[in-house]
Amino acid sequence: MITPAPLFQSFFLAGFECSTHRNMSRRRLDMIASTRHDLLALEDYCQLAEHGIRTARDGLRWHLIETSPGRYDWNSLLPMLRAAEATRTQVMWDLCHYGWPDDLDAFSPAFVDRFARFSAAFARLHVEETGRAPFACPINEMSFIAFSGGDMARSSPHATGRGMDLKRNLIRAAAAATRAVREVAPGARFAAIDPVIHIVPRHPGEAAEVRAHNASQWQAWDMLAGREAPELGGAEDLLDVVGVNYYWNNQWLNHAEPLSVFDAARYRPFRELLAETAARYAPRRIFVAETSIEGAPRPTWLRYVTEEALAASQLGVQVEGVCLYPVISHFGWDEDRYCENGLFELTPLHGRRQVFRPLAEELARLQGQVAARGTGGGRAAAG
Repeated sequence: MITPAPLFQSFFLAGFECSTHRNMSRRRLDMIASTRHDLLALEDYCQLAEHGIRTARDGLRWHLIETSPGRYDWNSLLPMLRAAEATRTQVMWDLCHYGWPDDLDAFSPAFVDRFARFSAAFARLHVEETGRAPFACPINEMSFIAFSGGDMARSSPHATGRGMDLKRNLIRAAAAATRAVREVAPGARFAAIDPVIHIVPRHPGEAAEVRAHNASQWQAWDMLAGREAPELGGAEDLLDVVGVNYYWNNQWLNHAEPLSVFDAARYRPFRELLAETAARYAPRRIFVAETSIEGAPRPTWLRYVTEEALAASQLGVQVEGVCLYPVISHFGWDEDRYCENGLFELTPLHGRRQVFRPLAEELARLQGQVAARGTGGGRAAAG
């Protein structure tokens, strides 16, 4: 059996926080600008390479690009795209990371049409600039957007009780965008990224509710693949690469606190979640698209996630990579609290990000461990 080439240039990826939604107070966020990544993209990509990271997740700011319907101003993207090319950094571009232009209704057919045209325009630009088809995530975390923005009014579009309506329209948009990009750039690759979770009932009476909530984590992927609600336009060939997001609080007691990784009776090893995902969507390739924790536990958490990903390989799961997301610490979405969760700290010193050394040292150790196993993109790291 021929082993496929690694999906990524390095097993470890870096994710630049690129959210552009309106937060609870309806204030527009621009995390690329607030972390100064728009000004320091070249330096940021170079600094990643110093740590053996040659692949990144980054994002388009749709609300800045489509300044009026059908008119595209690429000035917010081109410096980042050209910096990636100059440093030979492989980038997976998020086309919609929670935010969209203010004149668009996320529940409307116009949203689907506009997003497909926008995505195709980006694909043309990418081919013109690089000579290659793009690697894109059309809409990041459709399940989370549906929950946060469709049911809880915590983010755009600030609705309640309409989570399913929103999810269905996001699926329509993602499917239409994937097809539109493929028409322009047939070799394009796509990641469908959502969280994996595990909820535990507090008492037997919650068992049915919890089963339904746990099962809902598969719904966006199933819809995109056309397995559920095929009228939305999904099809098996539209689900390409599966990205799973996994944070320290992705397992919790129903309607209560997060579970501790040391709670052996109730906490489910991450390797099992990876294996379940891989089995459900085989033979697609999977990767950990986001993971982090705040503060001093950063190295310990990365070690846990990475070693669980390697352990999954013993179960027959080829995990293509692990993305440190976000790679730059930042201020929170809804308040000014500093979130210390990155490999790099927010404020640069003499044009360079300050490095959180304990995480950098653990990353280097884990890179050696990955290389020794010959796992995923580690076979092509730092090339």
